[in-house]
Amino acid sequence: MVLSLMRKHAKSWLIKFLIGIIAIVFIFYFGYSFKTRSVVKIASVNGEVITGVEYQKAYRDLVEGLRRQYRDAWNDNLIKTLRLKNRALEGLIEKKLITWEAKRLGLTVTKSEVQDAIMKYPAFQVNGSFDIGLYRNLLRQNRMKPEDFEDAISDDLLRRKVREFLWSFVTVTDQEVLNAYSYAKQKVKISFIRFDPEKFKKQIKVKEQDLEKFFEEHKEEFRIPAKIKVSYILLDPKDFKSQVKVSDDEIKEYYEENLDTFKEPKKVKARHILFRLKPNASKEDEEKVKKKAEEVLKLAREGKDFAELAKKYSEGPSKSSGGDLGYFSKGKMVKAFENAAFSLKKGEISDLVRTRFGYHIIKVEDIKEARTKPLEEVKEKIKDILVNNACTDLANEKGMSLLDQMPYDIDLGEYAKDHGLEVHVTDFFSENEPIPGVGGSKKLRESLFVLEKGETTDLVEVGGKFYIFQLKERQASYLPELKEVKDKVKERFISYLAAEKAKKTAEKFLEELKSGKEWGALAKERGVEPQETDYFTRIGSIPKIGYEPGLAEMAFSLSKETPYPDKVYETPRGAYVIRWEGKKDIDQKKFENEKGQYRFSVFQRKQGQLFQKWLDALKQEAEIKIITPVE
Repeated sequence: MVLSLMRKHAKSWLIKFLIGIIAIVFIFYFGYSFKTRSVVKIASVNGEVITGVEYQKAYRDLVEGLRRQYRDAWNDNLIKTLRLKNRALEGLIEKKLITWEAKRLGLTVTKSEVQDAIMKYPAFQVNGSFDIGLYRNLLRQNRMKPEDFEDAISDDLLRRKVREFLWSFVTVTDQEVLNAYSYAKQKVKISFIRFDPEKFKKQIKVKEQDLEKFFEEHKEEFRIPAKIKVSYILLDPKDFKSQVKVSDDEIKEYYEENLDTFKEPKKVKARHILFRLKPNASKEDEEKVKKKAEEVLKLAREGKDFAELAKKYSEGPSKSSGGDLGYFSKGKMVKAFENAAFSLKKGEISDLVRTRFGYHIIKVEDIKEARTKPLEEVKEKIKDILVNNACTDLANEKGMSLLDQMPYDIDLGEYAKDHGLEVHVTDFFSENEPIPGVGGSKKLRESLFVLEKGETTDLVEVGGKFYIFQLKERQASYLPELKEVKDKVKERFISYLAAEKAKKTAEKFLEELKSGKEWGALAKERGVEPQETDYFTRIGSIPKIGYEPGLAEMAFSLSKETPYPDKVYETPRGAYVIRWEGKKDIDQKKFENEKGQYRFSVFQRKQGQLFQKWLDALKQEAEIKIITPVE
């Protein structure tokens, strides 16, 4: 109430006098406590204290980092939601433990090491040399003192030394590398039958008492999530167009300052005929394809219509359009193709060009030389840019002005009306639903859901428009009555029963297979169609099935001797019965060529696991006391 009064009457001499009195009281009454805050103890790690000053700095750094990440969607209530206070403290505890253990191991970081690291820091380099001005400027932009940055570098170097010490104990055996490679590269092939629940739905009749029982047993699945309704003021830059005038001088100035953006590189317009070659094609296959390409090249040079030749012989995606690639500049095509195309004159046809795709015949149909677009050609485009920029600035300024003048505890609708603006009110929406009429990111919704009723956001930009949101109403999550969600429950119940029926049918099918019945004959008898995959690895999707890691592992557990699994595999798309069809072991020659990178991968994984285990062990053994809770 007092804050609201002060904000509404901030220009009053009485309020200014009161603010002055409050300031004096704060200086004299709280001054001592501010000075002594540095001795507040937050926690201790093996007897070493984490002070209030240390904690506040770590906490501020964490909040500032996330504030930059969330940008306009940031809301201070996210501090609680994301447990930032605890996370800051946990980070400090880990830092103390690492430092303490580093000292015990005799590991230190010298000033010269810190200076050397800063001098080599890429962000502070200009033409390969350290630039002190850039160093100071970047730290100032990030609101960081040099001593704080140096401390952070020192901590990072110490952490690296600890890691390197620990990693000196990491070894990787040849067997571990072979195991990792085999896991990634071995392949299997399976046949499968999918028993689709959709095909069983028509057989299902739902009884009311069964539906009620299902709902009671699965009630939590139908929980209505928490929802909010917000009101908002929208400031759309396009509404400010009438206030913007752009002069010819401004257009000319923009053109001259951004001249590089109006430069066009040299472009060629070409057609090509592609004769595809597999990456692992044999010499014999390559000669065969090359001979065919040479025959077509001869026809092209004899004057045959190039587009028609492309339609007839090309094996590329542009075949239907006569091999037309349109205009392209350098950097758009593979190097060999590009070099050939840009070396030709208009109307010329290339020799055969070899790329990883195969052999190409290229014909250049037109050339556009590099140029800078004249001002007259881009004048309207520049005008639009300047108008849009000015409108965006005006919308932003208007939004900031509204926020600066906005009293506390005011209804956004009334405030908008007082300023001749329209207020919009959304329907209720959950955190997983887009904001009605607005859209917005997940982070924006998170920031809205932590608002208190009547609380207002800062100015938020969404899709180039500016918004001020206020939480109008909140609906708590609740368990509904059956009548509220009956259609949804019935649909889910039918799907559930259909899936159960599909599973039982699949289980019966598998049981008969394991009793000795033949795969194809049984499939025909049951009226189902088996499918066969190509060979696949444990990593990635299964051909014709999709990404199912559990099913892949099941397939790799099978063999010629044990072609069927012990159970069917269930997914939302149905129940699968699979049969082992074959296995491809690793290519030993490729393994020899690639085992170096796999050794490094295994090494990195073991390094990370060792460091985490080491840190967890330190926490278990350490004496950690929380003196002043941070929540």
